[in-house]
Amino acid sequence: MSNNIQVATLGNGCFWCTEAIFQLIKDVTEVKSGYSGGEMANPDYETVCSGVPGHAECLNIRFDPQIISFKDLLEIFFATHDPTTLNRQGNDKGTQYRSVIFYHGEEQKETAISLMKELTYQKIFRDPIVTSLEIFSKFYPAEFYHNDYYRLNGSAPYCQAIIRPKVQKFQTYFIDKIKDTI
Repeated sequence: MSNNIQVATLGNGCFWCTEAIFQLIKDVTEVKSGYSGGEMANPDYETVCSGVPGHAECLNIRFDPQIISFKDLLEIFFATHDPTTLNRQGNDKGTQYRSVIFYHGEEQKETAISLMKELTYQKIFRDPIVTSLEIFSKFYPAEFYHNDYYRLNGSAPYCQAIIRPKVQKFQTYFIDKIKDTI
């Protein structure tokens, strides 16, 4: 592993669901649930859910770009949520569930623009992609009980009904990206 660890900050709906997917990627070194993109400093879950501060539930993903590219992460991002619904993922509604890429620098921004153009050209989605591109400014970690949610609560009804099918879809389509288990 190189010393060139980078961060991707992605919002694609409920962070319980997305954390469970990105934690499975073999070349991701860390995944943290949290909030970004709003006006309020140090928001909490209840406030973010109100939609008032403008934050999105998102992930901070640490990765080594010499092993896995930002584009690879974005391909997983687009394949594991619906980037065509504005401020909504499934039954979750509100700006806190928006599809958003908080880019860290021009290279990430250009990669995201290029991939969205490619996905649109290839007609991967029936409807237009509404994922927003926002410059990264600050990430606020979620409360401790949101971390490792699926791993710690996998038998809960929400996890079985909502998260498990998303994880299974990821495992089917990205088998080459899954961490080896011992």
